[in-house]
Amino acid sequence: MKPHRLCMTHHLVVSYELHKKMEIYRPHKAYPVELAQFHSADYVEFLHRITPDTQHLFLNELAKYNLGEDCPVFENLFEFCQIYAGGTIDAARRLNNQLCDIAINWAGGLHHAKKCEASGFCYINDLVLGILELLKHHARVLYIDIDVHHGDGVEEAFYFTDRVMTVSFHKYGDMFFPGTGDVKDIGEREGKFYAINVPLKDGIDDASFTRLFKTIIAKVVEIYQPGVIVLQCGADSLAGDRLGCFNLSIDGHAECVRIVKKFNLPLLVTGGGGYTKENVARCWTVETGVLLDTELPNEIPENEYIKYFGPEHSLKIPNGHIDNLNSKSYLGTIKMQVLENLRCIQHAPSVQMQEVPPDFYIPDFDEDEQNPDERVDQHTRDKQIQRNDEYYEGDNDNDHNMDDV
Repeated sequence: MKPHRLCMTHHLVVSYELHKKMEIYRPHKAYPVELAQFHSADYVEFLHRITPDTQHLFLNELAKYNLGEDCPVFENLFEFCQIYAGGTIDAARRLNNQLCDIAINWAGGLHHAKKCEASGFCYINDLVLGILELLKHHARVLYIDIDVHHGDGVEEAFYFTDRVMTVSFHKYGDMFFPGTGDVKDIGEREGKFYAINVPLKDGIDDASFTRLFKTIIAKVVEIYQPGVIVLQCGADSLAGDRLGCFNLSIDGHAECVRIVKKFNLPLLVTGGGGYTKENVARCWTVETGVLLDTELPNEIPENEYIKYFGPEHSLKIPNGHIDNLNSKSYLGTIKMQVLENLRCIQHAPSVQMQEVPPDFYIPDFDEDEQNPDERVDQHTRDKQIQRNDEYYEGDNDNDHNMDDV
């Protein structure tokens, strides 16, 4: 059986000993009520109960919720959704509580999922759930997407609000999935001008992409003044991706991460697409290094999946050889249109002060009712471990006004 790209990423990160430079946490599995903060309750409930063995009984519902070809039903589908969504929600909460400056969930970034349906390999939109969590503490959230596909699910969720600005760099045209993301799509009502789309053609290279990215994102941050950034690092924009059509090297892709990190704002980083698995693992390992200010040697250390990186066993990949159809005049026109739209924003929007909603806490076990003779799985044991670094200090400490007892 071939390894999952996340397993390969994990082993690369460990082989470079990057795990020793950061704190690693096992996320909670998101509860159905948490998933329903964005998704419809009936959709969440259907994902919870559908299985490969029973799907033939629910043909109408499968069509209704767009499950099937691009979004197949597989064993433990709902648990899969709970884990990757829980990772992004927990990452947002740690940022909100100032327990870290940068939080990474390479399993997240499933940006196509809609409120009532799956789309493009995405079932639950963890990005929207994470942003909703961040909005509890931040007046403005900036979402940036460098997946080769348009971040349509996230854009659609916040299309009518100015509290989230979405910026997506993606392939557009030629019936390329999902078919949305024209530069003219800018948001509506209170959200007008707060959706930014940078539609690109086949073959864009490092120099063109990073130059355009740096110019647009610098102006966005200057004008919008976000309190936190969410960066979706879909790796299908790399050269050689099975479903992609860009010419980006890993260095070019990682340069976008480096640019965003330099703003020194709280940062939530996720994965996303990527269908040449060994290059996905390479990319997210390099970008983990960028976020840790660590330069990695190009020769991949020995690890369980070393054979998949042969014959060179090198970390970096070169640019692709697809013709770059993005002329200077085309990119210049796109840049001018985006900057012109940004000029229509008078100032960073503000929100009235209000009480911060509490984080969800729904225990999934009762310590008093547990049978001490029963085996307890790893995930449950982890939830019972109280680490020293989980205590809040200062205003975040709920007990700071209490006398010792």
